[in-house]
Parts: sequence; structure tokens; C-alpha cells
Amino acid sequence: MTSYRQLARNHDFTALWVGQTLSELGSRVSMFVFPLLAYALTGSALLAAAAEALHLLGLVGMLLPAGVLADRVHRLRLMRAASGAGVLLYASLVAAGVADALTVPHLLVVAFLTGACAGLFAPAEMSAVRAVVPDEDLPTALSQQQARQHVAGLVGGPLGAALYAVTRWVPFCFDALTYAASWLLLGRIRADLSAPARSGPAKRPVQELKEGIRFLLSEPLLRTLLCWSPLANLTVNAVFFVAVLRLIESGVDPLALGLVETAAGVFGILGALVAPWLIDRFATGRLTVLVAWSFVPLMVPLVFWNHPAVVALALSVGIFLNPAGNAGIGAYRVAVTPRELLGRSQATMSFVSMSVMPLAPVLAGVLLSSLGGGGAVAALVGAGALAALVPTLSRSVRSVPRPAVWQAELAAREPAPVVPAA
Repeated sequence: MTSYRQLARNHDFTALWVGQTLSELGSRVSMFVFPLLAYALTGSALLAAAAEALHLLGLVGMLLPAGVLADRVHRLRLMRAASGAGVLLYASLVAAGVADALTVPHLLVVAFLTGACAGLFAPAEMSAVRAVVPDEDLPTALSQQQARQHVAGLVGGPLGAALYAVTRWVPFCFDALTYAASWLLLGRIRADLSAPARSGPAKRPVQELKEGIRFLLSEPLLRTLLCWSPLANLTVNAVFFVAVLRLIESGVDPLALGLVETAAGVFGILGALVAPWLIDRFATGRLTVLVAWSFVPLMVPLVFWNHPAVVALALSVGIFLNPAGNAGIGAYRVAVTPRELLGRSQATMSFVSMSVMPLAPVLAGVLLSSLGGGGAVAALVGAGALAALVPTLSRSVRSVPRPAVWQAELAAREPAPVVPAA
């Protein structure tokens, strides 16, 4: 298994990863500041929440068309267009802030459009990773992407608060600069990221999207992942919301609440660092099933104890294992997907998984109000067990071997190179 140090020698992947790490950090800063600024301008909690909701709506709404584009056009140009648009959008907030003309409508429009830029970028990025990273390096590369998300989540809030304390528009200036850095670093990629060669007549975008969906539904393993990922996503996020809301209701000190989230972020980073080691030593299918069940026993203590230390321990251990599960089966899924379908496959999988995100706080609120804290967690324990049964009962998931084995099997299927006659 390739180490992080070895992967750092991959010039193209490093340029892509560093650029997107910076822009993701900038986005987390802005997502922290959006509700603060919206509330400061209006005093409305509803409008404060609307900014993040619109960002998510823009992201999810763009995924499917972005998947089609990622399989049709030059992926590097697509990613640079998304990054360049992010520079202009956040720069518009900086200009409005300097002129003391920031308004909530402007803020909400930028939140929605930057979400759309993120959705446009994501499928093209996965296709680019597949193009610049060999199959044997995919688990480490995807583990490194998991680390990027946890680092941005951990640092984004405190950094956003510090920049917002300077003046209202400084966080958006920082975000514009991170997008500009991403745009520049993307320009350093040397690999050919043009769209895969196509045969036959051109198809309409809707037909191409249906082709990608049909591929996912035709493969037992991918079909299972398509069903399991939204169920797991909904359950785990609902657990987070229930745990945090119960602590708030019990009057826990905000500092203790912040430490719970910090512990979860730190363990997520640590989990991403050890993920390549875990992926290399376990069969990918068994590791996926293990991670699917990991949150179930960890949630049980939360039924009986509502204490910051218990919540921090349960969530942190679950998050520690999560990067290995995501990166391991994710690498296999990317490797077995034909290159010409990867953009649409990735976009559809992300769309289905992320579409349930807005339901998580709603589910948490309904369960808390109807069943109380312990009952809400108990219900989510049952839901988590049902979700974990999906990959557990799937032979196509359980049978995936260790990466060294499936990489050799995939390499053997590749057509032999044609040697020109002397």
C-alpha cells in the first residue's frame, strides 16, 4: 500500500489535493460566517439557517448535470471554471463589504451559487483522481481526501470566528484567495484530463445520465452501496444532531460542547492517517461491514448517559473508523467503474447519499420530541442496525478481497498493450 509520503511524490495529485484542501478550508470558513452575518443583518434565525441550506441545495442540485459534464468535457477546464467562479463570487462579497453594502439577498445568492460550484467540481475531481493516481494508490489517495475534510471541518470554525472578529468581509476575502490558489494549482497539473474517447453518435445529456444510473443499478455491489450510503448517512447524522441537542437541552457548558466536536474532528484526522494501514490489512468487504456496524454498539451508552465525555468517546471512536471504510470501498468502486462512466457514477452516488442530509435534523427533532433523549437514541440504534444489514447481507460486498488481490484481478483484466511490428 502506498504511503502518504510516497503519494506526495505524485505531482499532479499533490497539486489537485493541496488546491482543493485550501478551497475547502475557505468554504468551511464562509459556511461558519454566513449564518452569523445573516443574523447580524436581520436578527432572523430563519434567514441565518437559510444560507447553509441554500449552499447545500446548490451543491446537490448541480451534482447530476456535473456528472454528465465530467464525462463529456475536459475535466481540468471544468474544475478551473468552478474555482474561478468561486473567486468572483466571494470577491463580490468583499467588494460589498468594503463599500458597506452587504445585504442578505446577496449573501444567499452567493451561498447558493458557491454550492453549485462545489457540485460542479466534485465529479470532475474524482475523474481526475482516477486519471492521475494508479489503482494501487487509490485507497491512500481517498484516505488523504478524507483527512482533508476533517482538517477543514476542525479548523474552519475557529478560523472563521477569528477572521469575522476583524471585520465582516475578511472571511470572504480569505475564501476568495483560497479559490484563487486552487485555480493556480490546478494549472500545474500535467496529465491529460480530457474527456474519455467516445464511440457512436452523440447522446442527449438525459440519455447519458440514464446510462450512468443503469450501470450503477446493473452491478450488485454498486446497487448495494447506492442503497446503503443514504441510510447510513441519515442515521449517523441524526445521531450527531440528537447527541448535540440533548447536551444543549441539559445546559452543558458551550466549552464542553465545543470540545466534543473538537474530539470528533481530531479522531477523524487520526482515522484518515491510519486508514491506508487498515485498508491494506483487511479484506475490503469485511472492513466495509465492520465499519457499517461500528456505530451501533457505540450508540448504546448514549441511551443511558447524556454526558459530554460519553458523547465525545462514542462519536470519536465511530469517526476514527469511518475514513478507512469510506476510502477502502470507495477505491474499489472507483477502480471497477469504467472511466467513461466515472463522472456520472460518482455524481449519482453523491446525489443519492447527500439528498438525505436535510432530513437528519428533522428526524432528530421528531424523535427527541416524541420519544425523549434515550428513546430517540434507541430508535437510531435500531435504524443503524437495519442500515448495517444492507452490506452485511450482500455477498457482492462481503466477497471483495484485500486491495492487493482486487488490484491484481483488475490488472489481469486490462487488455495487453499492442506491440508494433518490427
